[in-house]
Amino acid sequence: MHDSTYFGEQHLAVRDMVRALARDEVVPVARQMDDTQEFPWANVRRMADLGLLGIPWAESLGGAGLDTLSFMIAIEEMAKVCASHAITISAHTTLGTSPIVNFGTDAQRAKYVPMLAAGKVLGGFGLTEPDAGSDAAGTKTTAVKKGNHYLLNGTKRFITHGGVGEIFIVTAVTNPGAGTKGISSFILSKHTCDIPAAVAAGVGHDPSVVAMPGFRSGKKEDKLGWRASDTRELIFEDVEVPAENLLGTEGAGFSNFMKTLDSGRIGIAALSVGLAQGALDQSVQYTSTRKQFGRAIAEFQGVHFSLADIAVGVEAGRHLVYHAAWLAQNGHPYAKEAAIAKLFCSELAMRATIAAVQVHGGYGYTKDYPVERMMRDAKIGEIGEGTSEIQRIVIARHLFKDLARI
Repeated sequence: MHDSTYFGEQHLAVRDMVRALARDEVVPVARQMDDTQEFPWANVRRMADLGLLGIPWAESLGGAGLDTLSFMIAIEEMAKVCASHAITISAHTTLGTSPIVNFGTDAQRAKYVPMLAAGKVLGGFGLTEPDAGSDAAGTKTTAVKKGNHYLLNGTKRFITHGGVGEIFIVTAVTNPGAGTKGISSFILSKHTCDIPAAVAAGVGHDPSVVAMPGFRSGKKEDKLGWRASDTRELIFEDVEVPAENLLGTEGAGFSNFMKTLDSGRIGIAALSVGLAQGALDQSVQYTSTRKQFGRAIAEFQGVHFSLADIAVGVEAGRHLVYHAAWLAQNGHPYAKEAAIAKLFCSELAMRATIAAVQVHGGYGYTKDYPVERMMRDAKIGEIGEGTSEIQRIVIARHLFKDLARI
């Protein structure tokens, strides 16, 4: 994509800054952290110091005061070398912080956003449950009003930053008979599961955060990909949540988290484009130096065709991502465009990484090269923040809505 299509000097400065961080600090540890499933505390500290955990938030809230395009650039650049690091930026910002920015009171914003935007603590979003994935309306977690607080009970599953995070937006049923209009959302807090590592890194734990009794993280998931990203259960056992921690109004939780997922989908699309680009970069480099039958395999037409197809997909996907981001940034409706970008780019990342493994031949199937990790990391893009099937439903609904307007 030509740099001037969407981007100004500031965007390119963000790109270069994140690219340097990714090259110098992330590339050397990405394989090891994938192997050990270790959370990259030291690099999270570096991200926080560079303002990458609060890119789109106003400076008055402790953010970097940049825009949505800058945020997507950071995710894409990081995903070129490590999707686990990229999802840390994406999930913390979109899922963990944006609901407070968008739906919170002034008091809630003032209390929570500065520490999140500065990366002093990590945030997360408790939506998915053991029996409520794509069917988010099937939420079983309950919140019962008792005087000046709510009593929360239930379990969330597959929560990014579930263990390492301290501030969470959580959905729960407040009016069991009202369907989706009976779901509300709340701000909950606990301490990180790894206080010594957080303290050593100087990021991830703030002593001012109150750990709510009965709120804890459960088992850590042993995942196919995103292995350096922390994914766990959240468990609520008679958690007393102050009434002022209700986010928005009672019953608005479902509507609000649907809007949150719309923006989250652009982030997953950006991450997926980054993965596809990273796989393409690795493949071009490898095929230029690897010889078979007496010549570089880059000279074979079959390799040309494979890499050309990936390049076309990446270029198209990048336009979809930054178009959706531009719409979001400028206050236009973007739910359909976000779903299109997420669907196309996540499926592209899968195709691109599989092709990258193929052109690497036997070496692509080993951990000597990063393409096998990229392939594993790509798969969740077709599942998380709305499966490919859900995206197709969302897109089709918009088509019929558009038809009704004609």
